[in-house]
Amino acid sequence: MRWNKFRLKTTAEAEDIVSSMLMDLGVQGVEIEDRIPLTPLDKERMFVDILPETDVDDGVAYISFYLGEEEDAAKILSKAREELSEMSAYVDLGECTFEESQTEDLDWINNWKQYFHQFYVDDILIIPSWEEVKPEDSDKMIIHIDPGTAFGTGMHETTQLCIRQLRKYVTKEAQVLDVGCGSGILGMLALKFGAGHSVGTDLDPCAIDATRENMAVNAIPESRYEVMIGNIINDRKVQERAGYEKYDIVVANILADVLVELTPVITGQMKKGGIYITSGIIDDKEQIVAEAVKQAGLEILEVTYQGEWVSVTARK
Repeated sequence: MRWNKFRLKTTAEAEDIVSSMLMDLGVQGVEIEDRIPLTPLDKERMFVDILPETDVDDGVAYISFYLGEEEDAAKILSKAREELSEMSAYVDLGECTFEESQTEDLDWINNWKQYFHQFYVDDILIIPSWEEVKPEDSDKMIIHIDPGTAFGTGMHETTQLCIRQLRKYVTKEAQVLDVGCGSGILGMLALKFGAGHSVGTDLDPCAIDATRENMAVNAIPESRYEVMIGNIINDRKVQERAGYEKYDIVVANILADVLVELTPVITGQMKKGGIYITSGIIDDKEQIVAEAVKQAGLEILEVTYQGEWVSVTARK
């Protein structure tokens, strides 16, 4: 199917009100391009592996939307121009010009793969299934990750912080619990580092599916890595299924505010002497997590940093 694409050049100041107007006219969705820098809070909320690189903000924004051939594109565009003309009396719309083009259907589900390629975290090769391991890398520690819609390719600083701490603290046959397992990368790497068994929990069904798919690609049997959906903070069934006083290591790469809620609960899953590895903490949230860890009766062993992100490691 061919689509009519309309790209409006306007201002960053106007992008929200213009987007709302287009939706009111029946446009199903819009794409917004601007150069507004991400704030620390934006980065924490996005919590994605591949953050966009932007140039200096010039105040310009582009709003794109698509209309199918069967739709009355001319009527919607005419109405949009009328609305924009009225809006210009009280909002700076900039150039307010449209570009029009046509495009074919795209494979949106798989298109992102062009941006994800094999890379190293220290000496660990992380590689998607659609790329080949080079002969010179055949003797390296290799993990295959196809993240799909789940967080955790290993590219994000928070994941790398957890990987390094896991490698440092995992002991032979250790029992490991990953809260918010995403793609399953941390639980699988724990096994590669020598752990005996991993358990992963997540709220997102896509994460459970992604973890199982990645387990299959890495030839990790379900007997070594169990995944379950649910909120271990307040779901007693998930807590009981995961098990109490069972884990040598708990790793949680999630948002700081969630870690504050999680920490006093998750100590019940840990053995005495167990290690608690946290990340997903933007630097200005370090103290609230550290305080929650201490109030839960844990001893902070070290705090590590990468970019704007923090990992707090503690012992029960």
